[in-house]
Amino acid sequence: MAASDPLGRDAVAAVDTTAQVAEILDLPTHLRDALWRVDSAGLRPAPASGGLVVAGMGGSGIGGRLAIAALGPRARRPMSVAAGYSLPPWTSAETTVLCSSYSGATEETLACYDAAGVLGARRVVATTGGPLADHARRDGVPVVPLPAGFQPRAAVAYATVVALEVAAAVDVGPSLRAEIEAAAVLAQELVVEWGPDAARESEAKRLALTLDDTVAVVAGAELTAPVAYRWKTQLNENSKLHAFASELPELDHNEVVGWRAARDYGRFAAVFLDDVDTHPRTRARIKLTTELIGADAEEVEVVRSRGSSRTDRVISLVLLGDLLSLYLAVLRGADPVEIDVLHALKARLAEL
Repeated sequence: MAASDPLGRDAVAAVDTTAQVAEILDLPTHLRDALWRVDSAGLRPAPASGGLVVAGMGGSGIGGRLAIAALGPRARRPMSVAAGYSLPPWTSAETTVLCSSYSGATEETLACYDAAGVLGARRVVATTGGPLADHARRDGVPVVPLPAGFQPRAAVAYATVVALEVAAAVDVGPSLRAEIEAAAVLAQELVVEWGPDAARESEAKRLALTLDDTVAVVAGAELTAPVAYRWKTQLNENSKLHAFASELPELDHNEVVGWRAARDYGRFAAVFLDDVDTHPRTRARIKLTTELIGADAEEVEVVRSRGSSRTDRVISLVLLGDLLSLYLAVLRGADPVEIDVLHALKARLAEL
């Protein structure tokens, strides 16, 4: 790209000191590698499973949310995410608990690991090591080995594929291996279309230039609801920006009124993530809501998923949001890897 592109490869490299962009662009490789890593764990099928709980926080926990979206109506048994120190009250000895912690030292996930053991629930661990891996090996719990060297949020493909593969192993849903492999092919095409060498008018760059200097309120529905949350967290961590996630149709029963005062407090942008399978009434709500809040929002964007399968469409929006967060960091001159406040918080907690 020409040197004038504010989001070209040179501009990204000037801010992205640890090449986080490379991890984002390697999403297709991560998807394929994740399948191999699950195979290496030797998981045994458990057709009598009573459901699946994915225990994980932050970048490690988002995979469970995205896996639930990819499965959608094909789920055969309950599947939920435990984002805290406790498992859902319905967890029993028949439940499988996937404990996902990239570092292996996440205290909330370690607490859920212990709780699952007390209940006699089947456990599976996904981690790079740390105390979680040590405990799993001590207890004979299968470990899916994750590759080290990433920021946890950059391992989103691993977290998602592991959750999907464990769900298939315990008969919570069908195997989506074919969809995962096809999603990797689509992602490779989108990396070229949206990456730093793409035109300034490409969707990821255009969105970044449009949303720059705004507070994004990202809304999803059904398949795109957990992706909206992923966009919010990536804007928080990579872009160092406040952002919010909402869900339709619920936001039309409350949040829509709050837009009346948006301009009194700042520059708020509304972003709606749409999908071909979104309920027709919800799609109608997206159109009507954009019209009703248009005068109050600094920007209004409707972004549509790409691909044919549910897994395609989830992955396409994850990739777009990750690149958007990186490009917004570049526009702000913020190094996407820096999360000092999170490290400080963990250090303070350790002192208690």
